[in-house]
Amino acid sequence: MFSKRLRPLASVQTFFVVCILTFALSVTSLPADLEKGRRKVVHVLEDDSGAVIVQTAPGKVVTHRGGSITLPCRFHHEPENTDPSRIRIKWTKVTDALQFEDVFVALGRQQRVFGSYKGRVFLEQAGPGDASVIIQNVTLEDYGRYECEVTNDMEDDTGFVNLDLEGVVFPYYPREGRYKLNYHQAEDACKRQDAILASHSQLHKAWLEGLDWCNAGWLEDGSVQYPIAHPREQCGRKDTPAGVRNYGYRHLEDEHYDAFCFTSKLNGKVYFLKRFKKVNYAEAVKACVRDGSVVAKVGQLYAAWKFQLLDRCEAGWLEDGSIRYPIVNPRSRCGGAQPGVRHLGFADKKFRLYGVYCFRKSKDESADGAGKTKSRTDSLASAKSSNRNPINATRVI
Repeated sequence: MFSKRLRPLASVQTFFVVCILTFALSVTSLPADLEKGRRKVVHVLEDDSGAVIVQTAPGKVVTHRGGSITLPCRFHHEPENTDPSRIRIKWTKVTDALQFEDVFVALGRQQRVFGSYKGRVFLEQAGPGDASVIIQNVTLEDYGRYECEVTNDMEDDTGFVNLDLEGVVFPYYPREGRYKLNYHQAEDACKRQDAILASHSQLHKAWLEGLDWCNAGWLEDGSVQYPIAHPREQCGRKDTPAGVRNYGYRHLEDEHYDAFCFTSKLNGKVYFLKRFKKVNYAEAVKACVRDGSVVAKVGQLYAAWKFQLLDRCEAGWLEDGSIRYPIVNPRSRCGGAQPGVRHLGFADKKFRLYGVYCFRKSKDESADGAGKTKSRTDSLASAKSSNRNPINATRVI
């Protein structure tokens, strides 16, 4: 009697699974032009078989430019004796809500790395169920959100990992003056100064650390914002609470603002070139070259101030023609009571005379700035060793 009552329920379950499979097939058969720019994860869970569960870091992983970092991702599948050669692991970077950049894919022993990640991304291979990848020689552009997708035939699951970089945010405007940059020009301006456009989270963190700037600037998501630590009338009214002011998303071509740039640890050193006399811009360039260096970029000076603790109460030329100097220990004769990089504006390159800040690449770098290539075995061993080192280890928070 009891078993007869179960049969209609079983029929309903069978019909439900068939409907799900029919829907999944109909989705995958959409025209290609409708599928462009879209990603779908269709989960088909059947009784006691086929489930794939992916687990990733709950917070974010943190490293710095030039370091190595593991993006953690583990998976469990049922049944456990699934053929490993049929497990597909794919890593992509989420560039915005509907855009993904391929990073790495593996199917059994076959592996492929894409674009700028070639030669830098490898599977960690720490045992069964490990889909983690190691990124070596991390760049500023590696910052962001990554998706780990594991597929077993028709069943799959995904997880996300946020990669953060230790660094510094700085405001930037060109010689032409304030509010002269559209979004694309701001993006290029940051790149020319050894930086990238900052994210909202990076700007918010900088504000928490005391960044106060009264001019609005572009961020990497196309929004325009500015951080106010000390409210005042000329910066959105004195009675307005401190915080990050937000103009929202602006027209990328037609509207013009400053830029907020982000840079990280240097693969080299910034120093003030000691000379008996001050020089104009052209003489500054030649002086650095004679010393085996180049004139430092704005981002490099900020990174040196942040990570080298470079402290110099003497103004000097930078690559963009601006005059700046870094102060870690504030004193009255060096521009005020707050630490930071002092900016004296843009000077006449021909007639004004100053010192110069130079940048010298690390000796273990090649002429084009890339690190020397290691063998895969040595690289993986080095990356795992650095993750275990309590001094140099990247961290998960």
